[in-house]
Amino acid sequence: MCRFYKYHALGNDYVVLNPAEMALPLTPARVQRICHRHFGLGSDGILYGPFRDDDGALRLRIFNPDGSEAEKSGNGLRIFARYLWEQHLVGELSFRLRTAGGEVAVRVERPDGSDISVEMGRLTFRSEVIPVAGPPREVLQERIVLAGETHLFSAVSIGNPHAVFVVDRVDADLARRLGPLVERHPFFPQRTNVQFVQVVDRRHIHIEIWERGAGYTLASGSSSCAAAGVAFRLGLCAEDVVVQMPGGELSVSVRPDFSVRQRGPVESVARGECTASFQKSLAVLG
Repeated sequence: MCRFYKYHALGNDYVVLNPAEMALPLTPARVQRICHRHFGLGSDGILYGPFRDDDGALRLRIFNPDGSEAEKSGNGLRIFARYLWEQHLVGELSFRLRTAGGEVAVRVERPDGSDISVEMGRLTFRSEVIPVAGPPREVLQERIVLAGETHLFSAVSIGNPHAVFVVDRVDADLARRLGPLVERHPFFPQRTNVQFVQVVDRRHIHIEIWERGAGYTLASGSSSCAAAGVAFRLGLCAEDVVVQMPGGELSVSVRPDFSVRQRGPVESVARGECTASFQKSLAVLG
């Protein structure tokens, strides 16, 4: 048996797999096949859970399409919250979810699960936490050389690492060209997510995203929080901003203590069961 549930949040799509409905455990090779756009179900990642920790907490594992495991995903958390609500695996509109990047508070804002908010935790700019190579410091507007060009970046963690570039104008080509160079730059020992930010006004920013382990991405919740947090820290925007991405808009609130809340839509796409032949191909991968 291998049941799947597919959702997207602003064009960032995930497959939810419940271990109770899986005959095979996930491995990096199986993750890659399931996420493949041509040979699998096709997705920007897999949400694997729920698990119950010894204290009863609900836990989620998040996998990138390259098979690596992510600490946290803002869109993924909203999607997984809708899945839990729709499948009656939670009974309250507000509940908590545990990830490798920390525990978050989730709220289903509409009874149909189409609108979800997440208290993402507190941003940190400390290099030793993010992590960023070099002496302990806050990483704000530092120089980095990419393809012979010098750029300024700030680094931040919301449970997963981000490198944020404030630029005059953003477009997909910029993210595709520089994103992979930043992701694997020696500055970032655990690689990093990358955002290019254009400040539209005090209440709106526009971002383009290169996601660690996934590549160019239409939208990202944790990237939105990171970008808004850096813009707020640099005095470029207000506490409450609308983050505009190719896939749509997300509302982000950055409080004075740099705790962050995000709110946005989730759409159910499909659900079903993998065929016997596809499950056999997964079994062979090991």
